[in-house]
Amino acid sequence: MVDYPVEILTNEQMTHADKLAVEMGIASLTLMENAGRAVADEAIKMADHGARIVVLCGPGNNGGDGFVAARYLRERGYDVAVYLYGDVERLKGDAAEMARRWLEMGAVEPLGKAQDEIERAGLIIDAIFGAGLARAIDGEAGDLIAACNHTRICDLLAVDVPSGLSGTTGQPLGEHVFWADRTVTFFRLKPGHVLYPGRQLCGRVVLADIGIPDAVLSEQRASGSFPFDPVKHDIALNDYRQACSTLRDSNPENHKYDFGHALVLSGPANATGAARLAARAALRVGAGLVTMLSQADALPENAAQLTAIMLRRCEAPEDFARFLADERNNVVLIGPGFGVGENTRRMVLMALVAKHAGVVLDADALTSFADDRHRQELFTAIHARHDHGALGQSTGQVVMTPHEGEFRRLFPNVSGCKYERARDAAEMSGAEIVLKGADTVIAGPKRESPNLRINTNAPPWLATAGSGDVLAGLITGLLAQGVPAFEAACAGVWIHGKCANRFGPGLIAEDLPEMVPAVLRELYVLKEALANQEREARRKNRSGGHA
Repeated sequence: MVDYPVEILTNEQMTHADKLAVEMGIASLTLMENAGRAVADEAIKMADHGARIVVLCGPGNNGGDGFVAARYLRERGYDVAVYLYGDVERLKGDAAEMARRWLEMGAVEPLGKAQDEIERAGLIIDAIFGAGLARAIDGEAGDLIAACNHTRICDLLAVDVPSGLSGTTGQPLGEHVFWADRTVTFFRLKPGHVLYPGRQLCGRVVLADIGIPDAVLSEQRASGSFPFDPVKHDIALNDYRQACSTLRDSNPENHKYDFGHALVLSGPANATGAARLAARAALRVGAGLVTMLSQADALPENAAQLTAIMLRRCEAPEDFARFLADERNNVVLIGPGFGVGENTRRMVLMALVAKHAGVVLDADALTSFADDRHRQELFTAIHARHDHGALGQSTGQVVMTPHEGEFRRLFPNVSGCKYERARDAAEMSGAEIVLKGADTVIAGPKRESPNLRINTNAPPWLATAGSGDVLAGLITGLLAQGVPAFEAACAGVWIHGKCANRFGPGLIAEDLPEMVPAVLRELYVLKEALANQEREARRKNRSGGHA
């Protein structure tokens, strides 16, 4: 398990972090030297000793990193050839100085000549453009990228991000973008390293420490300049640390009613499986009680397959109202297999009026509000919950869990990269948004901080029918236990991915709830390890930093 720092920085935020590090007394030339050495260290792992390494440099600081890497690799016995996009004489600042140091031991050729070398290379290092590139690549650089991607004779190591990829959005800036086998980046990950297709284009990502102190992050926040760019939100990785924070403490005097009572609405006969998957996941993740509210024609098939989950008849909105009136029922899940239409809309709006109960909306509950009039009705009802004092109460919040198709139907006018769309949807609707996919993004309205998390642990075999229903159930079960909505969404997404990883290929949705106990056991071990680390850090602080 790689413990990356949780903070994710956009291009603008990373540029500002570099600037603050220099203001703190760290020479920018030292940062570039450290970055280039880190690239060389990684290149040595990828190429045989003495191999031909082609370093492609650009006119900015990314190219400067490439010149440093070339120098270290030459010193360590590699056959290094350096090609530059532009003229050496026009380089400025640190990049010019690093080119001068390289020229003391080797030559620099025009980038256009590199095409003659790529088939001889044992490794190609892409240091042409960094994460801050804002335009499509064309001309000789574009032609070279196309040739390298087509040839694939050797591995390609990218510096910061593959040239042609936006570090802030994870999207290619045009037709030409390197497909890297490995990427070395510095200080903190960027969205482009974790959002698709950037995550795939980066290959394996190595995060190098180049001497930027963690204090720059607190300095950015303290100065009011973090976040200072158009993102307007902190972005963070969603990892096991967030899931650990939601685990309930052991108390032998607790009973089932201390852990909430979740209601899961079942669809009609022959459409009940999705709700049962969700209900079982809610119970497995720790809800004290789960009741399936079933239409009359579905009672027999639900009764045949439910044991620990209770079953009650709920035929009409009037029946549902009676369950909502019981404030012990503190979370409701509507949507999996429930059906699209007026009845679903009525049930959702009734649940939103019951402000004591958290609400999870998935699948059909989202599609039912896809037209303009009903969409606005939904958003108004969610915002009204916050206006009446539910703000900050875990049982009073709303989580929506759309996949891309459902998201487009519910938020047809929202555009941008994935985290921008999730962020804007959260602001527009007032709900926590779980925008599902291989790179699921969890976004909350501005009242949360940080309120954008990107999940990275979902394996390909999680793309199977019913897995989204299980995710909705996990979030429901965590909400039932009093976990705040944003944290419940983050933890549910991570646990969901971890369950799939533990099971492996061949997974079907029914397997996921059965993996939850093993994942929870692992989380409790990790939680204790984190607590021990914190205790040790406090002890060292008290003793003046001495062990």
